[in-house]
Amino acid sequence: MEEPSFKHFNGVRSKLYIIVFGTDTPAGKLFDVVLLVAILLSIVVVMLESVSALQARFDHVFDLLEWTFTILFSIEYITRIFITRRPEKYVFSFLGLIDLIALLPTYIALFVTGGSYLVVIRAIRLLRVFRILKLTRYLSEAQMLGSALNSSKRKILVFMGAVSTLVMITGTLMYLIEGGQNGFTSIPRSIYWAVVTVTTVGYGDIAPQTVLGQSFATVLMLMGYAIIAVPTGIVSSEMRKMDKRAEIEGSRPCSRCKEMNPKDANYCMKCGNQY
Repeated sequence: MEEPSFKHFNGVRSKLYIIVFGTDTPAGKLFDVVLLVAILLSIVVVMLESVSALQARFDHVFDLLEWTFTILFSIEYITRIFITRRPEKYVFSFLGLIDLIALLPTYIALFVTGGSYLVVIRAIRLLRVFRILKLTRYLSEAQMLGSALNSSKRKILVFMGAVSTLVMITGTLMYLIEGGQNGFTSIPRSIYWAVVTVTTVGYGDIAPQTVLGQSFATVLMLMGYAIIAVPTGIVSSEMRKMDKRAEIEGSRPCSRCKEMNPKDANYCMKCGNQY
């Protein structure tokens, strides 16, 4: 008697798995679309709820919609745990934690007085859009970017150390140049100005007034453009290396001209030699 029920359990589980993860099936596509629309609408509700005039007028409507979305996302969360072979892996994954955080504020608000500040936390639900869109094409590029960052992390750390040293020195010098005036009231505040200047943000809340200070700031601003280009160049170089490596691994040389061609090519793209 136990065997049929166990098989039925597996059957239900496999069908749900196809619906939730089967992006190429009609049911899977419908599930993704429905969930995507629900996520976007829930974000709109979160934003509209922060408008005082709308909150006062449509308070009950917002509550009804919020609970509708919360119940829907709760069912989705429980379903994902149910159909996953290793539930603990999903629960403690990044997306699993995002799913949980998207649910908690509404339930916590039942027990916490003045829980309206939790609306901000619920906005994290927007991150789930990336999973629903199933951007496999872009995920591979994101993985390449992550690998490039990981490969160049030592160079980036050295660069960040050099920049940190630079802003500390320039901040201290600017504090001495301005004599503690014009907003440069302390070394930490002067370092803050150096960071804002070297990153070319330029808030304008602090500005040197002395001729020497302005000259020094001009040099620092020009250095800022070069500083921004350095990490970009480091990561771009690593990505080019990875592209070249992938190209070599997926190609073969021509016996005549040594030009690299795709492995499935029948003729060399340069000299026309037949493989």
